[in-house]
Amino acid sequence: MDRREFLTCSGACMSAGIVGLSLAAPAAAQQAPPAAQAAPPTAASTPVVVRPRYAIEIDIVEAEGTCPNHKAGQKIAYPADAGKICPWLMDSMSGAIRVLEYGGTLQWLYKGTPYEKVIDPNGLTTEFIRCPDPSRAVVAKISRRRV
Repeated sequence: MDRREFLTCSGACMSAGIVGLSLAAPAAAQQAPPAAQAAPPTAASTPVVVRPRYAIEIDIVEAEGTCPNHKAGQKIAYPADAGKICPWLMDSMSGAIRVLEYGGTLQWLYKGTPYEKVIDPNGLTTEFIRCPDPSRAVVAKISRRRV
């Protein structure tokens, strides 16, 4: 790569590019012309990765205290009804939702508790998340189903 290509590709500031071009022009005139570059990959040669599609539903399984936003038994479709979720709860659920949306699972199972998870790569997978607000005991069950 000659100096001109380097400065063009590196995103150097305009003044450095101008200085570099003025210094590289005489040297570039003495060099052999650059070899033909390979053509960029076409759509036919680029593999398409199809990610499985999932439906995410959130069920409020516990809501103790004075939570004005959530009651036990409430069902929320995600992302359609995401605006109905309290920001504290949404913030605590966002990482688990991303993992589930992309087909992953979190490793803890909570065996022997009321929050024991279901992990089925071809069907239902669940995750339980607690709201971090200390004055409210809200637990949400996030369910993922392949569609």
